[in-house]
Amino acid sequence: MKGSEMSKMTKVYGLGNEPVVGSLTSSKKKDYRITNRIQEGKRPIYAIVFNFLDSRYFNVFATVGLNRVTVYQCLEGGVIAVLQSYADDAKDESFYTVSWACSVDGSPFLVAGGLSGVIRVIDAGNEKIHKSFVGHGDSINEIRTQSLKPSLIASASKDESVRIWNVHTGVCILILAGAGGHRNEALSVDFHPSDVYRLASCGMDGTVKIWSMKEFWPNVEKSFTWTDLPSKFPTKYVQFPIFSVTVHTSYVDCTRWLGDFILSKFIMSHFQSVQNEIVLWEPKMKEQGQGEGSADILQKYPCPECDIWFMKFSCDFHYKSAAIGNREGKIYVWELQSSPPVLLAKLSHAQSKSAIRQTAMSFDGSTILSCCEDGTIWRWDDVTAIASSSG
Repeated sequence: MKGSEMSKMTKVYGLGNEPVVGSLTSSKKKDYRITNRIQEGKRPIYAIVFNFLDSRYFNVFATVGLNRVTVYQCLEGGVIAVLQSYADDAKDESFYTVSWACSVDGSPFLVAGGLSGVIRVIDAGNEKIHKSFVGHGDSINEIRTQSLKPSLIASASKDESVRIWNVHTGVCILILAGAGGHRNEALSVDFHPSDVYRLASCGMDGTVKIWSMKEFWPNVEKSFTWTDLPSKFPTKYVQFPIFSVTVHTSYVDCTRWLGDFILSKFIMSHFQSVQNEIVLWEPKMKEQGQGEGSADILQKYPCPECDIWFMKFSCDFHYKSAAIGNREGKIYVWELQSSPPVLLAKLSHAQSKSAIRQTAMSFDGSTILSCCEDGTIWRWDDVTAIASSSG
């Protein structure tokens, strides 16, 4: 959402006074139908993600579960084709997260991490391990790629740190942890879409932090030309974020930038009457630009029955809409760039009863995928999009 659009919304809707809460009555603006269901195995699939880095692969997606990374392609008519599957040598590995990245020559990499704390960089061209990153002291909850420089990834870990890596050379550039860092597991991380220096992280401690790499950018640039052993690289510690706020009374397990605004999903316990929800908010920096700030909460997107941790929402490429699954196998699709928030669709199916760990929206939002606790992958397609393509 552009700043001018949001300022218009602020004038019209008086945002910043009381948050605007979306209604759970579906507008039925979108009509999605199930076009496929795959049983990948009997164990949970924790992550599912489309490749938005390369227009040749926009319909390609990857999943992770147990020690396996699988790559699929969405074809017309609801068809899902298996392209490749990689099983990690460590039999007891359990991958929790996967992200697409690129080598400097543009070839696609898959980056996966989980229980062991080791990050695997897989060259999708030859289906071989390109690099393994060892450094985190505990399991990895999320990996995200810097879309402006897709050789850079960030990993959020149970060891309370966020690390920045270069997949091309294999070096750990920065460790975001310490005096001003997270005080519990880091659960989610996201790079700013247009500011190459900034990223946001959130975690079990209920905080969202914004970090800047600007001061350390020479180190980032050095990582691209490093030829010595990765262990000899002068990794820098970043102890203080430029912004930190406790937006939520409980933990935050997914956070994404929406322009300069931030979408965060947080969980309330069964004993609290407050709805589980995704919140759109604006970070308000202190004058000196470091440390504690405040949050101007603009909008709330309710997501019922999302009260178990590690359920991540996804957005289409242009962040027009977001999809979030819940523990009953239902999906809520919210329009992001409207106020008050509009529920585009509520997706449910009699056989979809298992907790949805993550959704993936296609480039244009016409396909929604979900990966579930019972090892299934579900594909939903926008009926109007299907009709217009066949017509």
